[in-house]
Amino acid sequence: MIVHQIPVGPMQNFSYIVVDEDSSESIIIDPSWNLMELELIIKENNLKIKYIVNTHYHDDHTRGNEEMVASTKAPIIQHESSTLKNDITVKDGDFIEFGNSKLKVLHTPGHSPDSICLVGDGKIFSGDTLFVGNCGRIDLPGGNASELYHSLFDVLHSLDNDLVMYPGHNYGSTETSTIGKEKMTNMIMQKRTEQQFLDMMG
Repeated sequence: MIVHQIPVGPMQNFSYIVVDEDSSESIIIDPSWNLMELELIIKENNLKIKYIVNTHYHDDHTRGNEEMVASTKAPIIQHESSTLKNDITVKDGDFIEFGNSKLKVLHTPGHSPDSICLVGDGKIFSGDTLFVGNCGRIDLPGGNASELYHSLFDVLHSLDNDLVMYPGHNYGSTETSTIGKEKMTNMIMQKRTEQQFLDMMG
C-alpha cells in the first residue's frame, strides 16, 4: 500500500488516500477540507477510488464526503453505529478490500460511539482514537472515557509494536509514529487501572 497523508483545514486534520499498488484501486479516509489537493493526487496518479471511509462521524472528518462522492462516484463506508448518511456499514472485524489490499476494521469507541481504526499491511489509521503523544477528547457528545480506556488497552495495546500509525490530526511531535513508540512514550498509553484512567481524563 502507498499512503498519501494530506494535511487539511484549520484543525490540523489529516486526510488519507491509500493506494493498492497492484491495481491503483484506492480508498479515501476522512475527506474534509482542501479537497482540490485530494483531486490532484487522484488525477496525477490515475487512481480509481473504490470507497470513501470515515473513521467517525465528526464534521471535521466527513464534511468533504458529498463532494468526493460527486467527484469519484465511490460509496461511503462508516461504522454501523454512525448516525450520518452512508452507503455501506461495517462492524468490528470486517475487512475493507480494494485491489489486492485490505484493511481490518477495529471498533474503538470512546472519542465517539462509531470510532474505528483500520489495520493492514503494517499500518494503522487511528482516526481520533489515538494521536502521536495523546488521544482523542471525550468531552464531545457521545464521548465516553470508560469506552476509550477499553479501546486503548484491550484493543490497541495488544497490536504489533511495529505498526506504523497514521493519526487523524497532526497534534504530536511527528506526523506518524508506531504503536510500540506510543506504548513507550505516550502518557495516555501507560498501563493503569480503569479508575485511574477515568480520574486522569477528568
